Parts: sequence; structure tokens; C-alpha cells
Amino acid sequence: MLWVLLLLAAWAVAGTACTRLCLAAVRAAAGRTDTGRDRELTLYEAAFLSGGPRRVADVTLVAMARQRRLLLAHTGWATVVDPRGRDDMERSVIGAIGPEGQCRIAPVRTTAAAAEAVRGIADGLVRAGLAVPDSARTTVASAVRQVRRAALTVLALGLLALLVPVPPDVPRHLVALWFALPLALTLSCLAVARIEVHPYSRWASPAGQRLLGALTHTADGAADDRTYLTSVAVRGVHAVGEPELRAAFTQRQARG
Repeated sequence: MLWVLLLLAAWAVAGTACTRLCLAAVRAAAGRTDTGRDRELTLYEAAFLSGGPRRVADVTLVAMARQRRLLLAHTGWATVVDPRGRDDMERSVIGAIGPEGQCRIAPVRTTAAAAEAVRGIADGLVRAGLAVPDSARTTVASAVRQVRRAALTVLALGLLALLVPVPPDVPRHLVALWFALPLALTLSCLAVARIEVHPYSRWASPAGQRLLGALTHTADGAADDRTYLTSVAVRGVHAVGEPELRAAFTQRQARG
């Protein structure tokens, strides 16, 4: 019977996709540790967990501009005032600007975000269980997409089975019920994945998000320089208060 073959194909598609998603979720969970749950995040780490490599570059630019070691013009240009970087990130920004000491902000941000210093920050956060590894993030997302496709495939096969001839003693609603089982399996996996995988942001693991949550409350406090930069790290350049500095990043977003 053709509808039975279609049902077997539906179970094969659903079972393969759901198995892959379960294995991906297990591998991602096995890679997590709790070693960093009580640690204090640095400014760059908070920036990475909140917005990734580009946020780290943004925070570095804002910090150097506030210390008058870098001029960010409202036209979208960055000019080096003090060529001596105080850490690897600052040296990466200065190196991205180039020997002429002046460059547009957009390419500076892109180059600094890809620097070795940012990769070191990311690796340290992953080892501490605070950041989501690239491989886990990509694998789980791909598996979720496969389950979604499987659900649509099962639905299509079920509709096809209802259109093909079936023996008179086989009610149509019974055929639909058999196909509802693999469809329910895929939909259940998607629901579980949303609950289990959704707590991960693009960059921060659940442990990292808990530390970020504490930083968010801190950023709402006093207006000292550290609190200001923490707010930029957590919320992005939208938290920049100075009109000239905000205009510099607006130019970057419009042209970059």
C-alpha cells in the first residue's frame, strides 16, 4: 500500500531530524562548565557576551575617545591622539586605524573585531562556560532548521497519503492519525528545543546571561566612567550620551 510507504518515509524523516537535534543539544550541554559562574566580568568580556566581537570594538573606541586618546569625529572618522595602546584591544584599534593615524570608523571597527585579542576573549569565555561556542551554536541551529523542514515534509506526505487510493477497509481519518504521530514528534522536539535552546543568546550561555543581568543593574547606577562604559558594553552605542560621539557612530552605521 502506497500510504504505508509514505508513512515509513515520514517516520524516517522525522526520526532522523529529531535524533540529530537531540544529539546536538546533548553535545552542547556537555561542553558547558560552571567554572565562571562567580567570576567578575571585565568590560571587554561583558561587551562580547552582549554583542559579540563588534561590541568589543565599539567599547574600545568609546573608552579611548572618552579618555581623549582617540578622536571620533561626528563625520565618522577616527583619529589617533595617543598612539600608545594600554592593552591588546587598544593596540588592535590603533593598528586598524593604520600608520597615517586616521581612518573611517566602519573599517576600524570591522578590523578590530576580527583581531586576535577578541578571539582570545572569546576563547576564555567559552572555557569558562560563559559564551556559546561557535560550533555548538551553528550545529544546534542547523538541527532545529532540519526538524522544521521535517515537520513540513511529514505534513506534505500526510496530505499526499490522503489523496492516494487506500483500501476500502482503511478509514481516511485513521491514515491521518498515523501521520499525526511523526508530526507530533517533530513539533514536540521544536517545542522542547525552544525551551532548552532559547535561553542561549547569540553569544552568552545561561551562566553568562546571569552575570550580564547583574551588570545591567549596575549600569543603571552612578554615572562614573566605569558605569558609563559598562552601560555601553551591555546596551551598545545607543547608550552613548555625548551628542558628538553618538553622531560619530551614527555615521558609521549609515555608511558601514
